[in-house]
Amino acid sequence: MTPMNRRSLLAASAVLALPALPRLARAQAAATMRLSHQYPPSHQVSRVIATFAETVKTRSNGAIDVQVYPAEQLARAAENFPGVARGAFEAAAAVNFQWGNTLPEMNAVTLPYVFSQLERIQKFPGSDAAKLLESLLEKRAVKNLMWLYTTRQAIFTSGKKPLIAVDDFKGMKIRGLNALTDNGLAAAGAAPSSMPGPDVPQALQSGVLDAGLTDVSAAVSRRYYEIQKFGTVAPWFCVFTHVYVNPRWFAGLKPEHRAIIEAAAREAEQQQIPITEKVAEDAVVELKAKGMALHLQTEAETEAWTKVMQPPVIQAFLKLAPENGQRVLDLLKQL
Repeated sequence: MTPMNRRSLLAASAVLALPALPRLARAQAAATMRLSHQYPPSHQVSRVIATFAETVKTRSNGAIDVQVYPAEQLARAAENFPGVARGAFEAAAAVNFQWGNTLPEMNAVTLPYVFSQLERIQKFPGSDAAKLLESLLEKRAVKNLMWLYTTRQAIFTSGKKPLIAVDDFKGMKIRGLNALTDNGLAAAGAAPSSMPGPDVPQALQSGVLDAGLTDVSAAVSRRYYEIQKFGTVAPWFCVFTHVYVNPRWFAGLKPEHRAIIEAAAREAEQQQIPITEKVAEDAVVELKAKGMALHLQTEAETEAWTKVMQPPVIQAFLKLAPENGQRVLDLLKQL
C-alpha cells in the first residue's frame, strides 16, 4: 500500500468514527428522571419533592438529573400511572386513593378513622403494610420509591349550620372523595358527590354542593373561608402521596445511582412528616383568622362518627379487595 493510500484509508476511518462521538457523549450524559405530579409548587409535598431532586443531583455530582413537573405540566393526574408504566416518562407522584378500584388496597389508610394517629403514620414507610402495597404496585408495572405523608386532618365545611353530630349530615349534598369512602357519608344520611378538589369551591358557590370535604391546608389554599362559614376539623382520614418509578428504567441505572435515589427518598419521607404537621397547625389558625367558625372534633364525637361511617366503608373495601384487603388492615393495626 502506498503512503497516499494509507493516508486516505486513515482519513476515511476517522470520518467513519465521527458518528460514534455523539453516541459516546450520550452514554456519558446524566440519567434523566422526569417526575410528574399534580401539586402546585407552593404545596408542602411539592417542596419536599423539589428538595429530593436537588439532593439527588448534588450527591450524584449531576449524573442524575431529576426534572420535576408540578401542577400537571407534564401529564394530568389520571395519565401518570399509564405514562410511567409504559415508560413515556420515568416517575410520578399520586395520592394513594387515586388508585380507586384499579388497586383498592391503596385506599386502606384513607378509610374513615382507620389510620390517623401520628405515631402510627410515622411507622408506615418501610413497614410490612407498606411493603405489601409496594408488592401490589409492582404487579401493576410500577416500582414504589417513597411514601410522603400528606394529611391526617379533614375539614367538613358548611354554610348554614356546622356538621358536628351525625344527624347534621342528613340531606346534605357533600363533596365525596371516591365511591368507596362515600359509603360512610351516605350512611350518615348525606348525598355525597365525588369530584376533584379544584372543582369543589365552584360547586359550593353555585349550590351544587351544600358542604365540602377536604384537608385543612387545602381549605386555606382554595379559600373555603370565602364560601363556607363553618368547619369541623376531624381525624377522619390519612392520605399519603407516593412517588413511583418505571421499574425497567430504575433497574437500568448504575447501582451507585440507585443507592443515591433510595437514600434521598428515605430522607424525604422523614422530612415530610413535621412539615405536614406544621402546615396543618398553621391552616387551622389561618382559617380562624379569616373568620371561619371552626370546631375541633371531640373524642366522643369521633366515636359517634366512627360507629356510623366506618363499618359500611370497610365492608365495601373488603368486597373490592377480597384477597389482600383484610391483610393490609391487619398489618396497619400492628403499627
